[in-house]
Amino acid sequence: MNGLMIGISGVRGIVGQSLTPDLLSRLGQAFATFLSSKPVVVGRDTRVSGEMVKHSVFSGLLAAGSAVIDIGMVSTPTLALAVEEEKADGGIMISASHNPVEWNALKFFRSDGIYLNEREMRLFLDVYYQGDFHRAGWDGIREVRFAEGATQRHIQRVLDLVDVQAVRKRGFRVTLDCCNGAGIEGASILLDALGCAVDRIHCEPNGLFPHNPEPTFDNLQDLIVRTKKNASDIGFAQDPDADRLAIVDDTGRFIGEEYTLALAVDYILGHREKASPVVINLSTSRAIEDLAQRHGVSVVRVPVGEVNVAEAMMELNSPIGGEGNGGVIYPPCHYGRDSFIAMALTLELLTAEQKPLSAVVAALPRYSIKKEKVHCPRRMAFDVIQDIRAAVAGEGDIDASDGLRVAWSDRWVHMRSSNTEPVLRIIAEAPGAADAAELVARFSGMVKEKVRGRA
Repeated sequence: MNGLMIGISGVRGIVGQSLTPDLLSRLGQAFATFLSSKPVVVGRDTRVSGEMVKHSVFSGLLAAGSAVIDIGMVSTPTLALAVEEEKADGGIMISASHNPVEWNALKFFRSDGIYLNEREMRLFLDVYYQGDFHRAGWDGIREVRFAEGATQRHIQRVLDLVDVQAVRKRGFRVTLDCCNGAGIEGASILLDALGCAVDRIHCEPNGLFPHNPEPTFDNLQDLIVRTKKNASDIGFAQDPDADRLAIVDDTGRFIGEEYTLALAVDYILGHREKASPVVINLSTSRAIEDLAQRHGVSVVRVPVGEVNVAEAMMELNSPIGGEGNGGVIYPPCHYGRDSFIAMALTLELLTAEQKPLSAVVAALPRYSIKKEKVHCPRRMAFDVIQDIRAAVAGEGDIDASDGLRVAWSDRWVHMRSSNTEPVLRIIAEAPGAADAAELVARFSGMVKEKVRGRA
């Protein structure tokens, strides 16, 4: 597969095949034109292709008259913060996140350090496809300025939001897996400042991922084994651009990405700010709703996508929110998923509770999640979803704002069309694994039947 993926979540492809210097330069020129040649902050993760991609993007930005602020090798949340700090008009993060090493991608940010939303992304892509870019003359070419210290400033902001001395007194033992990604420097600074004894694995910033970079149970066996062997209090795993965090408890148990957000929500509502609403996406565990209910707080669900959560949080003045893939958004830090604030809040929670993580997790609501992808040609996706919506009408609470979500009293299923593949993604949650699997099997069966009927 060498197809280029251009959509509302950015642009990604395989380096040297679909992702070429010419394409990258044109995207840079289009983004600068979209921003009326205003300054742009650029950062990259540790991927081997990062330097080539960065300089190709630079050429396009400069050609259209934008000044470039290069912050070097950083995490995605660090880039988002730097856009605000530098008072730039936009930002580009060069990272394919959890995709394999041969991939790279561009993610586009607006002046408030939040991703372009769907409307803004479509306007930018209109500029790209029309190809009528601004072309600066010799006297309109701006400079590339290297700005040091973005990671240090980011981590200081995180530290300013926690009780550093209280956490230091606990002397936590932490096993850390950064997947040789962009979070290494920030995680090291943070955990050292919090007085943690850290056992680091896969913490070489060489972009050569030692395992599949998606932070799931199957891919984190090294972390699970080392956390248990070291008798660590906790194990932390970041994805390559460090916006997501997965956690292993003190017994060596992978607690699941969904529970990274659950821990943060329980801590903020229980120890800091009991305010409504918590904002999550349609595919996030109902454990968040149960926890919010315990604290007398409401929950608002929005379509999948970090920018959708962030914009709703801003509008509703939400105290905490995020996505159930390990993405915690804590507004006093900034409106974006951030593995560093997730680490800090988790350690502060353990400090406040004076219990091992396994005991804290045992008190949380427990559900099982099952996911599946089912082939569905894109031209059929909308009609197939509408057919299934009609078939299940009256069964539960229906939400059609992002595909189809059906919720019952203790379980739910959500299906939506992929932006990058000819598939429908189905995710179901129920009190037990068998119940979740049954829901997925039922709805995937309906998809297959409807696709056959329309073939």
